[in-house]
Formats: sequence, C-alpha cells, structure tokens
Amino acid sequence: MNHPIIAVQRVTKQVVDSSGTLTILHEIDFELQARQSAAIVGASGSGKSTLLSIMAGLDTPSTGTVRLDGTDIFALDEDQRAALRSQKVGFVFQSFQLLANLTALENVMLPLELQGRSDARSQATELLQRVGLGERLKHYPKVLSGGEQQRVALARAFVVRPSLLLADEPTGSLDFATGEKVMQLMFDLNREAGTTLVMVTHDRGIAARCDRQLHIEAGRLLPQTA
Repeated sequence: MNHPIIAVQRVTKQVVDSSGTLTILHEIDFELQARQSAAIVGASGSGKSTLLSIMAGLDTPSTGTVRLDGTDIFALDEDQRAALRSQKVGFVFQSFQLLANLTALENVMLPLELQGRSDARSQATELLQRVGLGERLKHYPKVLSGGEQQRVALARAFVVRPSLLLADEPTGSLDFATGEKVMQLMFDLNREAGTTLVMVTHDRGIAARCDRQLHIEAGRLLPQTA
C-alpha cells in the first residue's frame, strides 16, 4: 500500500514565556508523495523554519505528529529519530554548515561513514564530480566560494539518497546568479534521485518551480495551491 513520504498531521507548536502562551503553528496538516516538491512560503516569523524543524524531528510539536515514510517519528526516542534521519533525510541550510576541519570530500563522506558504508569515498567522489567539484575534493570550506560550499552541501545531502530533502533558504547567502545555478542543480539532483523536496524560501520564482506552495501566515496553513 502506498503512503505519503511525509505526512504532517494537525501539528501545533506553542511556547510559554513571561507574556503567556504563544502559538507558533496552529494545526498544520498536509502530506507529500514521493518525488513531489513543495515550497513553504510566508513572512518572517510566520513559523516556516519551526515547521521544517518539526518535520525533521529536530523540534517537537505541542500536539499532532509527523509520519516519515509511514513511521510516526514522535513515537521514537531521540536516538531512534536520529537514526531514521541519517537513513532517510537530507538537509541543505542557508549557512551551508560544513565542518571546517574536513575537506570537501570528507564532508560528503561523513554521512555514509556514520552509516558504516565501505563505499563512502567512491560515492562521495562521484557526487562531488556530478556537482562540478571534482577538482576541489581536497579543499577545505574556507577556500571555497559560497556557491562551491553550497554545492558541497548539496552533495552531502544527496549522497545518502534520502527519501526526503529539507532545505532552509538554500540560496539566502548567495548572489542571484550563483543562487540560480545552485537551485537548478538542486532540482536536477532531486529529479534524478526521486527525492521528495520541501524548501523554505522567500523567493517567489523558486517557489513557483515547486509542485506545490504551502503558504504559512501567522502560524496557519492557508488554502493550498496545487
């Protein structure tokens, strides 16, 4: 029986501070099938990044749950969620989040090494060549441009062949031309890998390239555009 790759089920997130209870997300409910792409759009502070963190199991909802490839991730403990993420989820961040003391090749090898894969070096090399960095394998992040660092981050995200790729403003630190090239590469890799893509973005042009747009306003999901 087919099930969604990601199903967000009536997710609410509340936090309590000195001023009372703040509702960041209010009963968010949607699902995505394999190979679909979706852009989460909305004003700053609308809850987009919080939703992405909950989808990854990095943050917990106050109510509701998330099912990743049929598994209720909040029925798992933290270690089990981490293990599931390592197998099924790739991440791309605005700030790249590469490890400064590792070369480009070592950064991409790391997720595979954590899985105990014996082919980590060959798979990482192949994917870095695919993103145009075959000559930069031994370079450290500090000597790479922003666009090159983001391409390393893309290779790291896709090397585990994730069911789900989560991207948080992936071009936010890049100039327009570089951002366009990185986004084209992301969509190409996503299509080739058959991954489900969920992306937070302020760029309407990028959002329009996704199959669906999920509009968040003041923590609520607006009627969806297919």
